[in-house]
Amino acid sequence: MCLGVPGKVVEVGDDIHQLAWVDVCGVKRAINIGLVCEGDPHELLGQWVLVHVGFAMSLLDEQEAQDTLAALQSMQAVGLDLDHESSRVGG
Repeated sequence: MCLGVPGKVVEVGDDIHQLAWVDVCGVKRAINIGLVCEGDPHELLGQWVLVHVGFAMSLLDEQEAQDTLAALQSMQAVGLDLDHESSRVGG
């Protein structure tokens, strides 16, 4: 399964060939913005992007980003129980 995580763009270079930095739940990560940047990279500052394997895949509005983060946190809480159950079933 592929999963994208919302991150807020907090730092960019002078062109799309330089990595940008996003804040993902308080952790800064370097990402490639080439797929979402159509002009000056500085226009992305403060924008939310969907990040997958180091690439910004699409732009998100803040509400969509917050809703996605909340859903991911809920899945993590449920996932811990599911991991425990699957280990019991297999063993």
